[in-house]
Amino acid sequence: MRGVVMHAPGDVRVEDREDPRIIEPTNAIIRLTATCICGSDLWPYRGVEPVDHTLMGHEYVGVVEEIGADVKTLKPGDFVVGSFVISDNTCEICQAGFQSKCVHAEFVHAGIGTQAEKARIPHADGTLVATPGQPDDDLIPSLLAASDVLGTGWFAADAAQAGPGKTVAVVGDGAVGLMAILAAKQLGAERIIAMSRHPERQELARFYGATDIVTERGDEGVAKIRQLTGGLGAHSVVEAVGTQESFMQAVGATRGGGHLGYVGVNHDVQIPGTQLFFAGIHALGGPAPVRRYLPDLVQLIWDRKIDPGKVFDLTLPLERAAEGYQAMDQRTAIKVLLTV
Repeated sequence: MRGVVMHAPGDVRVEDREDPRIIEPTNAIIRLTATCICGSDLWPYRGVEPVDHTLMGHEYVGVVEEIGADVKTLKPGDFVVGSFVISDNTCEICQAGFQSKCVHAEFVHAGIGTQAEKARIPHADGTLVATPGQPDDDLIPSLLAASDVLGTGWFAADAAQAGPGKTVAVVGDGAVGLMAILAAKQLGAERIIAMSRHPERQELARFYGATDIVTERGDEGVAKIRQLTGGLGAHSVVEAVGTQESFMQAVGATRGGGHLGYVGVNHDVQIPGTQLFFAGIHALGGPAPVRRYLPDLVQLIWDRKIDPGKVFDLTLPLERAAEGYQAMDQRTAIKVLLTV
């Protein structure tokens, strides 16, 4: 089969890879219909994370081709959406709603890589969710978004306790930040402030439910949020970037007693203990337990109540994956969908 391999920073190639096969009885083999490039894939692409002939990709939808003997909830021919973290969905931590910390948790890109024609998914019953039927082509981008960015944005908004009567501020206008805006709107937030400097992303933010746009960053961004909220700060804040500046901006924008949901992949963020202590806020985040939300998100998409697929603004065939990485790196695309 063909699949994406990152040889070194900036060096993305589509190569022949060994076809996946059933190894454990809990495995399933999927023929992928669509996959995509994640903002977190840019960290190794830019040399921030180590990379050496690494199999890429962790967002995926497709059709089950083969199942192991212990797989009970899926059958060949099912169209499925999978979480970017493997989970059994039965351990105590999974049952508490934190499947991304399952006792069997592993990231899908680690030795699997779903920017490819096929993939082997461990713990298929606990990781994959079948759609009610075979989706129309126009639903596939939205279902693909549910595999990571939609589920991650939803977790961030949920962790920040977005809801009726709340003002929500979202730090980050990438795919996850935009999906957090969608989630906050669906959860009933009264006011949603998107922090963005890019007109095309601002437009999409408003489409998903943003009521205000703040272009300032850092301390200026915090001051603007407080100005818009009577000096108090937002009830709910989402951090969807993962840098020192964005995290401290999110902490500063959260009112005393408010809630911060942080899901930006963290790189060398140093949190001043004294500042966090005196902020007096609740904070919850990390790798999103997407599997917790997948059944409901799939149904919302299936019923055409949400349209997260609009976050994909460039579609390329798998063989042109390197162009997709370049487009996202140069910010000429928000998120790239790869057809298989």
